[in-house]
Amino acid sequence: MIGRNDPCPCGSGKKYKKCCQSKKAVSVETVQKEELERVLQSFYEEYPERKDIPDYLKLANEWKSSLEKYLPEEMIEAICLDEFFFHYRSDIWLGYLDKQKKKIVRPSVLRVVDAWQQPRAFIGEVKEVDEAYITVQMIFTDEVIRLRREGEKPVPEGVHLYCFILPDGTGNENHYLAVSSLIFFPTDHTNVINEFAKRYLPEELVSIFIKENSLEFWKSLGESGYAGGEFTNFESGVLLSAMEFLEKHDRDPNKLLDVIEDFLVEQQPNARKEVAIAAGAIRFGQEHSFFEPLSMTLKEIAEWFEVSPSSMNKYYKELDAYYSDVVKA
Repeated sequence: MIGRNDPCPCGSGKKYKKCCQSKKAVSVETVQKEELERVLQSFYEEYPERKDIPDYLKLANEWKSSLEKYLPEEMIEAICLDEFFFHYRSDIWLGYLDKQKKKIVRPSVLRVVDAWQQPRAFIGEVKEVDEAYITVQMIFTDEVIRLRREGEKPVPEGVHLYCFILPDGTGNENHYLAVSSLIFFPTDHTNVINEFAKRYLPEELVSIFIKENSLEFWKSLGESGYAGGEFTNFESGVLLSAMEFLEKHDRDPNKLLDVIEDFLVEQQPNARKEVAIAAGAIRFGQEHSFFEPLSMTLKEIAEWFEVSPSSMNKYYKELDAYYSDVVKA
């Protein structure tokens, strides 16, 4: 039991009665997490400053000239911004942290920010996923980290990711958060990532290797067909087939596509034809009223996709079972 005159558990240094006593169910972790998120968010709102923009544009233009035929301009700029801050102009980040330290009241938050001196790039394979963290193994070494999940969207095991990481503030060993962009690569590109990993020599520092080869990493992904999407070619084919059908029949596809996306990522259905899953999804959407009813029989839906009714029904049942589990959860 915390006394009114005891130090507040949120770490502010104030007495409990003068701080969190009046707040409902406030935990140390919640208060600290919110403040750390504010520190990260405000950095990207304030920087780069006008005086640093020419340096950033010089780097961005170099990256665009190499990657513009592969990736969207907005994505190149976002990737390059982190490269600029953390690989080329770390003085900007360090200067920002010094300013923030003068504003931070809670000692617990200050301790975390003190450990944030050098964000580092991390390229890894997703090994395990739970409700709060993703277990990821570095592609160059045996290092395994626990990376905080940023949302509720499902993350499949076996995909690779790229981000800059910092300690997440929990104090737990090897627990990190992504500084900004957390990018997942579909399994279509596993081979090219594994080939890139072979270029690393054990005697090298991983951080130096990534910095010196980062542009080549993205270029090799682009050459392998990566265009910034989060889905495999097969998954994209399923989504595109379902979307084209609904749009052709003047139905809004968005609500159903959200469910299909999660189903594809979490269940990884094994189908020979993309359209078989798409047909099953249309039957599922019709029966769950995800769009206005179609004036088509189930046989006609299957024929439109050029699949058999049995194939359509197989994936309808899989999607229906998955959705039932999600709703119950």
